[in-house]
Amino acid sequence: QVQVVESGGGLVQPGGSLRLSCAASGSIFSIYVMDWYRQAPGKQRELVASVSNDGMTNYADSVHGRFTISRDNAKNTVYLQMNSLKPEDTAVYYCKVAERVGPPYWGQGTQVTVSS
Repeated sequence: QVQVVESGGGLVQPGGSLRLSCAASGSIFSIYVMDWYRQAPGKQRELVASVSNDGMTNYADSVHGRFTISRDNAKNTVYLQMNSLKPEDTAVYYCKVAERVGPPYWGQGTQVTVSS
């Protein structure tokens, strides 16, 4: 069994910063890709950023230059540093973890609210 747990969400003012963390544990042996998705009310879930096991990263245009994804392979953990936050970044942020084969694993989500 695999557990994926996100943390670090909260309420922040526009222009502020937050750092999300996601840790995978259990019967998971070789993580290939770790992703952050988000879903705002009434909208589809969208990919925010991803990082492969060799460090290759990819970002949505809407967050490029403001968000940074990183991972600690020894800890099976992925981070999302979010700077210059905007109200439109408000969403539930989900972590997805995938090995080279088999289904991906999702966390339960963490709420990020950007508001004054």
